[in-house]
Amino acid sequence: MFYYIDHSTIRRKDVRKMIKVSIAICLLSITTAFADNWPQWRGPALNGISAEKNLPLRWGAEENITWKLAMPAFSGSTPIIWGERIFINLADGDNLFLWCVDRTKGEAIWKQPLGSGNVKMRKQNMSSPSPVTDGRNVYVMTGTGVLKGFDFNGKELWSRDIQKDYGRFGLNWGYASSPLLYEDALFVPVLHGMKTDDPSYVLRIDKKTGKTVWKVERPTNAIRESPDAYITPALLRYGNNVEIVITGGDCVTGHDPATGKELWRANGLNPDNNPFYRIVASPVVFDGIVYAPTRVKPLTAIKAGGRGDITESHRVWQFQNGPDVPTPVTDGKYFYIVDDRGVMWCLDAKTGQPIWGPQRIKSGTYSSSPVLADGKIYVTNEDGLTTVVKAGPTFEVLAENPLNDYCLSSPAVSDGQIFIRTTQYLYCIGKRVKR
Repeated sequence: MFYYIDHSTIRRKDVRKMIKVSIAICLLSITTAFADNWPQWRGPALNGISAEKNLPLRWGAEENITWKLAMPAFSGSTPIIWGERIFINLADGDNLFLWCVDRTKGEAIWKQPLGSGNVKMRKQNMSSPSPVTDGRNVYVMTGTGVLKGFDFNGKELWSRDIQKDYGRFGLNWGYASSPLLYEDALFVPVLHGMKTDDPSYVLRIDKKTGKTVWKVERPTNAIRESPDAYITPALLRYGNNVEIVITGGDCVTGHDPATGKELWRANGLNPDNNPFYRIVASPVVFDGIVYAPTRVKPLTAIKAGGRGDITESHRVWQFQNGPDVPTPVTDGKYFYIVDDRGVMWCLDAKTGQPIWGPQRIKSGTYSSSPVLADGKIYVTNEDGLTTVVKAGPTFEVLAENPLNDYCLSSPAVSDGQIFIRTTQYLYCIGKRVKR
């Protein structure tokens, strides 16, 4: 993109303004270019937001469905999409698989085994972690600790067994964290303590070879079940800094991606030292603020840039009606919370002050995380009902869309379509609009 500027007629401040506009346009173009893919659980920007427009508003089990693909079992894993391919982690009896699905036809292209040992542990089985892709290869973790890399043709590139290498996982309800992909590495948290005395740790794994680059322990004073966390790490960028954000064990920490060194820590996610304060909802990052959910309260907002103990110094606000399982979503202006009972809140993202809420949507249990797209919030409950809520300062339910099937997986958005996975099917909803 090129702009001609005549410095003889335009004042310096106008030049600066035009440069800022040019940069904004370039950034918008980059965002739009990647908006057609959903490369990991929380989408193209790692935060549950899609820049796409004109998404489906209404659908049902037989209405506005482009195709549906039969699934062998339930799973909390979200499908990821890149171009013409959809990747999905699933369980089939005792065995675990990664499927690659043709995005146009809704048919499996290949199915690669990830190992055996699938078990059900309350709401999840061993297929809970979502895959992640860089557009060339795809990487997938299982609840049994198997981590594999494949190319898009299904060729296995490498394989790891994290439990074999570093000891058995000790979470009360089984391992469920998805890997975070950043540049040439996968970041894998193992945050446990209920069923083990081994310390929690974080791994950086080379995505090309599968080898461990570093392994750092992540200490905690949490007791009983409270060291356990089922979160996916977040990526914090501010200025020239990039940090890996981890929540669990009653605290939130920031780590140097090059070395794993803990740069900062904020305590206070379990102020009463409750022994059953495991964390499920993942951290959210937007505009230099880290939002750290815990087991309902307190949800804590922390500003970037701290070092050492930043519990008090960098706390922006706290809110006492946070979620337990669904991860919140924000556009930097409004911060949206859905709790397990379908009670929603909209807060000022910068101050934590309520804009609206509590507002209850359709009754039921909510485990899926909301997606913000096209000026709407898409919220799916365990009965497969997706409620579409208007984004912004006024609460309004726009639609209620039933699929009438058990659902733990979060929605994915790509090329104008919404993908929702239930126990029986993977649904492709709406007409495709290529960008």
